[in-house]
Amino acid sequence: MTDGIVAVLVLIGSAFAFLGALGLVRMPDFYTRMHPPTKATTLGTISILLASAVHFTVKEGRLSLQELLVTAFLFLTAPIGAHLLSKAAIKLGVPFAASTQVERLPDT
Repeated sequence: MTDGIVAVLVLIGSAFAFLGALGLVRMPDFYTRMHPPTKATTLGTISILLASAVHFTVKEGRLSLQELLVTAFLFLTAPIGAHLLSKAAIKLGVPFAASTQVERLPDT
């Protein structure tokens, strides 16, 4: 039973990682390219880490704290990093794609 749960979590994580890489290649500008890898990091890596936590918790009979701490760290830092990169790109004047509609950006 737990092998099935671990396999499903690893497949979900792998799918998110693949879709994040595909989105990085397909998106037209820096700002839209920020979204897929952030989702891949947050959801894909967390799914794989949860699979590892489930596997080693069942195998060793105790809670796997390291995976849970790394999961919490990634869950908090990946979106913050993407936000700060986007904010820095706006300050540096990195252009948007022609198809992106931007009314007015606030002064920061």
